[in-house]
Amino acid sequence: MDLIARVAKNFEDSAHTKLNAVELMAAPIAAAIETMTNSLINGGKILACGNGGSAGDAQHFAAELIGRFEAERQELAAIALTTDSSILTAIANDYSFNQIFSKQVRGLGHAGDVLLAISTSGNSGNVIEAIKAAHEADMRVIALTGKGGGQIGDMLLDDDIHLCVPADRTARIQETHLLIIHCLCDGIDALLLGVE
Repeated sequence: MDLIARVAKNFEDSAHTKLNAVELMAAPIAAAIETMTNSLINGGKILACGNGGSAGDAQHFAAELIGRFEAERQELAAIALTTDSSILTAIANDYSFNQIFSKQVRGLGHAGDVLLAISTSGNSGNVIEAIKAAHEADMRVIALTGKGGGQIGDMLLDDDIHLCVPADRTARIQETHLLIIHCLCDGIDALLLGVE
């Protein structure tokens, strides 16, 4: 096995996936940036959730907003719903794993807030329930998916934004999700700081 060639192929595949997504995704990503920024300016917050690698992405996003991305600025209101082990295990044990995010959305979310819902397949049951809870709370939803969007793509409302990576491989979708998250952070900073 030629490991160097295999590594090179992964780099090439990742780059091609991202480049193939640009035309389709640039405008909805820009709309998501504006939606998130408007929520933050008006005293709202962004709640983020996902499973596995997507849980890591939710935490990464919240960390970039609370701390900083590339420029110094005030702290921004973002919460990863994936991090409190006591909440997660209590809800999973006492209710069901499908409610670990939705109960947090109901407890923490308000009208004007945004839910960043991340699911590479678009079929994560607990993310679907979180979206339902966000809709009940009159929150906007920005969904990061792939593989055609799955059930999440079908349940989004007209005011929601669907960022569906045009790919089927989970690794390539996750790599593109990370780029999208960095685009969101960069765009929010640009709008807040007036960067050209």
